[in-house]
Amino acid sequence: MELILSSAYFAPVQYFCHLACAENIYLEAHEHYQKQTYRTRCNIAESHGALTLSVPVEKVHGEKMLIRDVRIDYSMPWQHVHRRALITAYNSSPFFMYYADEILPFFERREIFLFDLNLKITQCLCDILGIRTNILLTEKYKLFENNPLDFRQSISPKLAQQKADKNFYPQEYFQVFAHKLGFLPNLSILDLLFNEGPEALSVLKISSQTLP
Repeated sequence: MELILSSAYFAPVQYFCHLACAENIYLEAHEHYQKQTYRTRCNIAESHGALTLSVPVEKVHGEKMLIRDVRIDYSMPWQHVHRRALITAYNSSPFFMYYADEILPFFERREIFLFDLNLKITQCLCDILGIRTNILLTEKYKLFENNPLDFRQSISPKLAQQKADKNFYPQEYFQVFAHKLGFLPNLSILDLLFNEGPEALSVLKISSQTLP
């Protein structure tokens, strides 16, 4: 069976658990754009709880624009907002300064297309984490009726779309605000990276079971 994921902006831990344990994954490049998903947003932890950071996109005409054609909207300073939010949330984390030079440039460059930004972020994070999975792009859109490894819809911030994932068992790890908030599971991979550093890959594998 093909393991297939959607495009994602600083994807959650669950997403990277699958990346870390698979030899190959397919990244969906031919779906229609969907609003209010991890394709344009991520969740980080700040002192008051989980905070959602969203990438604005140019107006999508109709409901059938391909994800590859969606352009990022730079009319508002969202990059500055995201950069400041990450610094505020993670400046005191153990490994923020260690990885900042690799992550913060994403808030200075201006990629035209959302899909390209997300792909470059995911590839960068895989390199940092030591994930050697082959990331392949789909050549056309396909429906899968009985593929338990199709996570295009179910790795979602919307509870109604989430489904049981027998390959994901969130392992608790150090979080800066855990003493105040308790452990917040399945945040952006940045939360795990900045808090656990080189041990992040081990946490991902502990949080996973070997994929068939």
